[in-house]
Formats: sequence, C-alpha cells, structure tokens
Amino acid sequence: MEIGLVLAIVGGALAVFMAGCGSAIGIGLAGQAADGVLSEDPKKFGSLLILVALPGTQGIYGFLIGIMVMARLGFFEAALASITTQQGWQILGACLPIAVAGLVSGIHQGKVSAAGAGVVAKQPSDFFKAVIMSALVETYAVLGLLISILFLNGIKI
Repeated sequence: MEIGLVLAIVGGALAVFMAGCGSAIGIGLAGQAADGVLSEDPKKFGSLLILVALPGTQGIYGFLIGIMVMARLGFFEAALASITTQQGWQILGACLPIAVAGLVSGIHQGKVSAAGAGVVAKQPSDFFKAVIMSALVETYAVLGLLISILFLNGIKI
C-alpha cells in the first residue's frame, strides 16, 4: 500500500475517532447530570434528552468527513485511488479541523449541557436558554466541519 494512501486513511480515521470520542465523552457528562435530575423528576425526560443528545453531533460530523475521505479514495468503487505522499498529507491535514474541533467542542458541549440539566431541574421554563448555551459551543464544530469539507474538495486527485 502506498504511503499517500495510508496517510489519507489515517486522516479519515482521525476525524471519525477524535470527533467520536469528543461526542462520547460529552454525552457521558451530560447524561450523568440528566440522570441525577431524572431521579428527582422523571417528567423532565424530553427536555433532558435533547440536552444529552446535543454533544453527539460532533461524532456525526467526523463520520461524514470519514465517508468523504473514503469516497475520494475509491473505497466504494472497484479499485482504490493512487495518490501521492503529498496528497496523502493534504488529506490528513484536511481532516484535522473536524478531528480537533470535534474532540474539544464535544467535551465542552457536554459540560455545558450538564449545567443545562441543572437549569432544567430548577427552572424548567428556561430550557431553551440552556439549549442555546449548549448550541453556542456547537458553532466551532460546525466551523471545523466546513473547513474540512472545503479543504477536502480543494485537493486534486
């Protein structure tokens, strides 16, 4: 297997792995807080489910970039693409924005969502304020996704 292809595959894998880890950690943090609230008031499940699910989007973004890399490399065709080492480095680099942004923002969005569970516990009418605070962290994962898409589309193979 060519080194360029290996580098490109590593880039796609990092996008999926790091963004997925950020989401898993974030959901875990938010879920722990939500479970504490649910033990006191199970009627708040719907609101809490939304807050817990929010950090999961980073994993979806990383997965999307991973699929895009696989498509560019010909994983869904008869033969894999032949790419140079330079192109492999470019693809790996293009995957890093969502990999890093997904990891960091997933964790921090989980922390904000966990705090939002406390808001729902004490002031259920302020649920949307908690969602907005959590969604603000999401902005940076979206920017990481967009720049990764733009970088990948700019690489000539």
